[in-house]
Amino acid sequence: MVVHHDVEMIVEDGAVKEIGKDLGSPEFEKVDAGGKLVTPGFVDPHTHPVFNETRELEYEMRVMGKSYMEIAEAGGGIRSSVRSLRSANPVELKMKVKKRLDRFLHYGTTTIEAKSGYGLSKESELNSLRLLKEIAQDHPLDIKTTFLGAHEYPDEYRDNHEKYIDILINEMIPQVVREGLADYCDVFCEEGVFSVDESRRILEVAKFLGLGLRLHAEEFKPIGGAQLAAKLGALSADHLVAINDDGILALKEENVVPVLLPATTFFLGSDKYAPGRKMWDVGLQVAVATDFNPGSSMTQSMPFVITLACLKLKLTPLEALQASTINAAKSLRIEEIVGSLESGKQADFIIWKFNRYQGIPYFLAFQSVQQVWKKGVKVWESCDNC
Repeated sequence: MVVHHDVEMIVEDGAVKEIGKDLGSPEFEKVDAGGKLVTPGFVDPHTHPVFNETRELEYEMRVMGKSYMEIAEAGGGIRSSVRSLRSANPVELKMKVKKRLDRFLHYGTTTIEAKSGYGLSKESELNSLRLLKEIAQDHPLDIKTTFLGAHEYPDEYRDNHEKYIDILINEMIPQVVREGLADYCDVFCEEGVFSVDESRRILEVAKFLGLGLRLHAEEFKPIGGAQLAAKLGALSADHLVAINDDGILALKEENVVPVLLPATTFFLGSDKYAPGRKMWDVGLQVAVATDFNPGSSMTQSMPFVITLACLKLKLTPLEALQASTINAAKSLRIEEIVGSLESGKQADFIIWKFNRYQGIPYFLAFQSVQQVWKKGVKVWESCDNC
């Protein structure tokens, strides 16, 4: 990532035309950044914004000693969000999701990947994706959608996994493709959820039908999810807290982008983080994301994720910024459009309240974003002077 000093940027028709010194011309409308830092807008490549109720009671249980898996086995976790979403009022749900999407802009995020996964029935999963597509039509965010029907086994199929996999393969994924509702398909490949073989069967169908592949992998145990992502040519493998050296090598050989989620580790109260430094040093194009969701990462702040990437993944501030912009865009295969400020790319950028990129992780929990611009249009501004 290149750092420029004291330069100007010409924006035309929503795209960057030129960056350099002394480019000003009388016919241009000028925006003075006041010598402050300007960066690309953040690309958040792993989010779960379509849910109904929050789960702060589970947070208290976790603080009191219950593990994520213990809460899930007791009927909490993802399945509790499934029950809530299925009973949600559609109008109220749309309002909640739209407010969440609005809030991404406050933290400088201009593109997100958004998953379904809290419906776990054909009707609820399709409606989640339809909702995202509907909101995306007139929302400033660029929203790339992912079908995550294989997020968990719903209550009605806890004892009949084969039946649910059959529904995923023969009903849900084909309908998602027919309606053009998703860009990618994801599976939670983990012990106690979807096995490597079950994940493979689902993802092979999605790939055959033209969806890009993403994979929740090696979050708790190294069961071979990273190797599966590599074998299938997935765009990304996400979480990777428990990845081993064989998994890292497999990702490197097949150029799979590791999407690391340090806010999830932090929120779950764990001290074991993904080996981000090791992955970066072997040449992997490490990306980071919020994993915004009601159970294990209730944050939409990419600046906070960058702080954690520096402190816990051992990336430098500039590396962490790269991981949250151009590398994140690569995990979605949209790096030719967003993720950096270059001629021909979308003019998605942040004007900060300080003048050094090191300030992004340094000013912890500050509202440090001054303005957010999407396709050359200001879409959010801090209310410091209101």
